[in-house]
Amino acid sequence: MVPTLTTRDGVEIFYKDWGAGRPLVFSHGWPLSADDWDAQMMFFVGKGFRVIAHDRRGHGRSTQVADGHDMDHYADDLAAITTHLDLHDAVHVGHSTGGGEVVRYLARHGESRVAKAAIISAVPPLMVKTAANPRGQPKETFDRFQAQLAANRSEFYRAVAAGPFYNYDRPGARASEAIIQNWWRQGMMGGAKAHYDGIVAFSQTDFTDDLRKIGVPVLVMHSEDDQIVPYADAGPLSAELLKHGTLKTYKGFPHGMPTTQAEVINADLLAFVRN
Repeated sequence: MVPTLTTRDGVEIFYKDWGAGRPLVFSHGWPLSADDWDAQMMFFVGKGFRVIAHDRRGHGRSTQVADGHDMDHYADDLAAITTHLDLHDAVHVGHSTGGGEVVRYLARHGESRVAKAAIISAVPPLMVKTAANPRGQPKETFDRFQAQLAANRSEFYRAVAAGPFYNYDRPGARASEAIIQNWWRQGMMGGAKAHYDGIVAFSQTDFTDDLRKIGVPVLVMHSEDDQIVPYADAGPLSAELLKHGTLKTYKGFPHGMPTTQAEVINADLLAFVRN
C-alpha cells in the first residue's frame, strides 16, 4: 500500500516514512520530489533516525491539482503530515523552496512538534526585487522561467539541471549525466500547472516576518556560489532575522549541494541534530 494522506481540500499527498527514532522531516525544492532527499534519507535512517519526506502537492506522486500552489498551502500540507504521523521533537530540513515551506510552517503552525530546523540553499527572506528588497532579482527573471516552462518544460528542466542548479556550467565542471537525468525525471513526474504557479510562490513570498517569529534553533546552510538563490540576498539575511539562527557558509558548492556534496552536508546536519 502506498503511504498517502488526504488533505482537508482533498489533495492526496505521497510520503515516505522509514525507520524509527527521532524524526527528521525533509521538504524538497522546486520542481522535484521526495526522491531528491535519497542521499540524506539513506544516511540518517542508517544512523538510527526516523526519516520522512513527502511529495509537495502537484509534485512527484502527489495529486496534480490545479490550485493551492502557494506557501500557505505548502505549510498546511506539511502540518497535515506531522499531525497524521503524530511527530514530536522533530527536526525539519528544507532545501530551496522547501526551506521556504519549513519557515512558513513554523511561523503559521507553531513549534510544539519541532525541536530544530535547517534550511539549505533556501529562498527566504525574499527572492524578487521590490522597493523594500532592492537587491532582489528582477521579476522579469521569474516571468522568463514561467514562459520557458510553458513553452517546453522538458527542455527547460534539462537546461536547469545541466547548468546552474549543480554548477555544471562552471569552467572545468564535470557533469554527472545520471544526476541531470534524475533531476529531469523528478521534474517531469510533477504537474506543469503546479510548477508554473510554484515559481511565483518561491520568488514572490516574503518570509521576513515568518523568520522573526521562529524561536527554535535554525541552521542556515548556503553556498557563496549558489546560482539559483544568490547567497548575499538569502542565507546571511535569514540568519540575521532568526532569533536563534546559525549561518554555515560554503565555498564553491552549487545550489543542489545536498546531492553533489552529500557527504559534507550530511555530516554538518548530523552534528547540528545531535548538538
